Amino acid sequence: MSKKPLIVFEGIEGSGKSYHLKNVIKYLKKQKKKFIQIREPGGSENSEKIRKLILDNKSTFNKNTDLLLYLSSRSENIELIKKNYGKKIILIDRFVDSTVAYQHYGMGVDIRFIKLVNDFLLKDIIINFTFLNLVNSKNMKERLFKRKKLNRYDQFNTNFYTRVQKGFIKIQNENKKKYMKINSNLDITNNKKIILNKIKELV
Repeated sequence: MSKKPLIVFEGIEGSGKSYHLKNVIKYLKKQKKKFIQIREPGGSENSEKIRKLILDNKSTFNKNTDLLLYLSSRSENIELIKKNYGKKIILIDRFVDSTVAYQHYGMGVDIRFIKLVNDFLLKDIIINFTFLNLVNSKNMKERLFKRKKLNRYDQFNTNFYTRVQKGFIKIQNENKKKYMKINSNLDITNNKKIILNKIKELV
């Protein structure tokens, strides 16, 4: 595996993925490793503009519009990813698997179309490793309740997040060698060690 891998952190709301990503960033900075960080939706300047539209609580987009906005955000990030691919470690907070999990398994959009556009956008870009953070409904609700502000995607019903998480697990089961499941219901300090140990191996 490239020592400048593309690493993705996936998971539903309240799963701890962003927390662990921040810890990885601290580690890489301490080790003086060259990296870039992207979030989806968001990342580049134009992607951040699209992010505001998607997550705005006043937005009422239908599921197909939501999908196209997410793919548009990704399209704006691709040049940034290509520019750094193989040259720097690339860390992404949600990526292509989130689109499949949320828009297909969660909302029922045709998976063939999602994969068609993703393949067109990514071309030769390969995800080297993914950390899939899993959380039960009880802990997810408790963590969301503690947030000062909730965006549009923080406020779907429990059944939606259950479908999305099951979708993530199905995706993971198809490619286990490049995935690590993190049980976010367990001790966060121990999970932090597990992730950092794997990062040391990857980079």
